[in-house]
Amino acid sequence: MAEVTNELIYEVLKDMQRRQSRLEEGLSDLREELIGIRAHIHAMQGDMNSLFSRVSNIETRLDRIERRLDMVGQPAE
Repeated sequence: MAEVTNELIYEVLKDMQRRQSRLEEGLSDLREELIGIRAHIHAMQGDMNSLFSRVSNIETRLDRIERRLDMVGQPAE
């Protein structure tokens, strides 16, 4: 079994520090990507709300048109 020396411990600690640094960089990248995904989802949600609003307006107009046509189609008394 290899003898544990201060140099060996130092090398292991340096390697651990490099790994931790890479993990922190990776985590930072993931956070940036998550922020981008959140922004994209937020924009999509706004688009969906806009579409729902437009469909609602169209349905309201269609209801008015149908009521008018029913009134025109009825025989006068």
